[in-house]
Amino acid sequence: MHEDLKARVSYLRGYTEGIDLGEESKEQKILQRIIDLLEDMADEIEHLRVDYEELFEYTEAIDDDLGEIEEDFYEDEEEDYEDDDEDYEDGFSIECPNCREIVVFDESILDQDSAIEVTCPGCGEAVLVDDEEWYEDLEELPEEENSEE
Repeated sequence: MHEDLKARVSYLRGYTEGIDLGEESKEQKILQRIIDLLEDMADEIEHLRVDYEELFEYTEAIDDDLGEIEEDFYEDEEEDYEDDDEDYEDGFSIECPNCREIVVFDESILDQDSAIEVTCPGCGEAVLVDDEEWYEDLEELPEEENSEE
């Protein structure tokens, strides 16, 4: 299209030079200025087209790079979630306050009548202790709060 514009402007220039209006006539001067303006516009459009193509190629390259980064990032994240789901299907998990390792235990452990203690396999720290004293403390807590108000 850009070559078509330049060709059409050149045709107009040749046409106006071919007709005999006289070099100093008002009509010839106006036509000459219009054709000069059209040539400038065709050149500017050509520059814009070149800039657009470069920008389009650059944007496509950025989009491709971003797509690869997203695939890598979300692929790792999806694998982590899949692994987490498999690990915790039949149990609970607690993060060890000492070494930050995730400790997974079966939910059936909560049904025991005796005291429960779950230790971290990494550092041996107790991560869950259920000696049923917490339940008594919990029952006492609202009474203390009510008496203070």
